[in-house]
Amino acid sequence: MRLRSLLAVGVLVGAAALVVAPSPTGAAAPRTALHPILGACGLDLSLGHSHCNLSVLADSHARPFAAAAPTGYGPADLRSAYALPTSASTQTVAIVDAYDDKTAEADLGVYRSFYGLSSCTTANGCFKKVNQNGVQGSYPANNPGWALEISLDIEMVSAVCPTCHILLVEATNNQNANLYKAVDTAVALGASVVSNSYGGSETSTDPSSNVHFNHPGVAITVSSGDSGYGVEYPAASPYVTAVGGTSLTRASNARGWSETVWSGAGSGCSKYETAQSWEPKAACSNRTVADVSAVADPNTGVSVYDSNCPFFNQLIGQCFKGWGTVGGTSVAAPVIGAVYALAANASSLTYAQSTYTHASSLNDVTSGSNGSCSGSYLCTGGSGYDGPTGNGTPNGVGAF
Repeated sequence: MRLRSLLAVGVLVGAAALVVAPSPTGAAAPRTALHPILGACGLDLSLGHSHCNLSVLADSHARPFAAAAPTGYGPADLRSAYALPTSASTQTVAIVDAYDDKTAEADLGVYRSFYGLSSCTTANGCFKKVNQNGVQGSYPANNPGWALEISLDIEMVSAVCPTCHILLVEATNNQNANLYKAVDTAVALGASVVSNSYGGSETSTDPSSNVHFNHPGVAITVSSGDSGYGVEYPAASPYVTAVGGTSLTRASNARGWSETVWSGAGSGCSKYETAQSWEPKAACSNRTVADVSAVADPNTGVSVYDSNCPFFNQLIGQCFKGWGTVGGTSVAAPVIGAVYALAANASSLTYAQSTYTHASSLNDVTSGSNGSCSGSYLCTGGSGYDGPTGNGTPNGVGAF
């Protein structure tokens, strides 16, 4: 049986761990013998397909979603950690994902209500869902695994930019051709920012797909991957902001937070994509991943509400849904996308260039590693640019 068939809805009932969750305010508490469930959307490694980049914390009974209240970081935590303004941006952030999430709007309502955010619905014009051709009311097949990704993405936009409009564009499935078509549709429908939390192994044909990401004046963010050192596409496209990942914890310093490289974040030197002129070239003459980063470690993850039954324990016939703690660079991509929307400068930006020319407006992440590359900056955190976290994490919106 193909791997996609086995994991398409994220049924990983054996990957469990004992979890002592943080408080709803995000203050971390100890967790024991933690083994996050990876690839909740299905680890599709087949040619021409993408997988999502998220992971979920589970308890000792393999119950990723069993909490009656949030157990990870919420909107106030993210705004505090990244010194984000409360300005009321109404820019449109598009989320591109595969398949349909039939409970997306309802789950978004639960999330926003819990955190005291204003409603964001189809009726009030804040939320809109379309298929990859831009049509409302005719959606792909519901997929509980990808529904978790969708809930994560739209809720992270809400957390960072509560007044932003959200455009959810659902590709027919996780074939790259359909996902890339959805990106073009998002731009055609007027999105200022397009967030993509998926990817796959690089291939020699990737440069021919760059046309779908080459949209000057639209900020396009892409997660860098959750398998550690190594490059995924479309994060490798020179026309996107590739978003790496960190471990985010509270600290007794002036910022109140500290960050290190998340060991799962993707990074490295692209095999096929050319570099932009502003990228570092010390150890890589091609495109280097990532450009910037944000929280991604599931051990310091964010709260997500999902009622689409992303995990079903076939042994006991029980669906687990509700509040869960989620990580992966799938978190970081919509967080950074929403920061672009807060800054409201996308129309005047040239791809990710501003994150290099305004790196002083980022939190430099100087420690940690995501793999073995002989100590090179391509996989090791250090002063200035490094692969896993790029130029750093948001410190306000000055770099965006």
